[in-house]
Amino acid sequence: MTRTGKRLSRPLYEVLPWIYVAGGAAALFGSYVSPYRAVSIPIGLLGLVGVLGGIVVLLRRRDFREMQSQYGKPDALGDLDKD
Repeated sequence: MTRTGKRLSRPLYEVLPWIYVAGGAAALFGSYVSPYRAVSIPIGLLGLVGVLGGIVVLLRRRDFREMQSQYGKPDALGDLDKD
């Protein structure tokens, strides 16, 4: 099966979680300095989702790359139990 959809360039793909974290942090800061509570709460929630989403993507990529690097080793599962 071949994919025909468009893909992101590698530099953009690698920096995307950091964009989520930075955007979320900016939204949290904007929520903090906003004088209107009705605007502050939704912006703060979106900022929290952005920060958490970026961190989750970073951690999932790290775990996948670690697992992929150990995939060729026949005793990779044994190495994980030693930690």
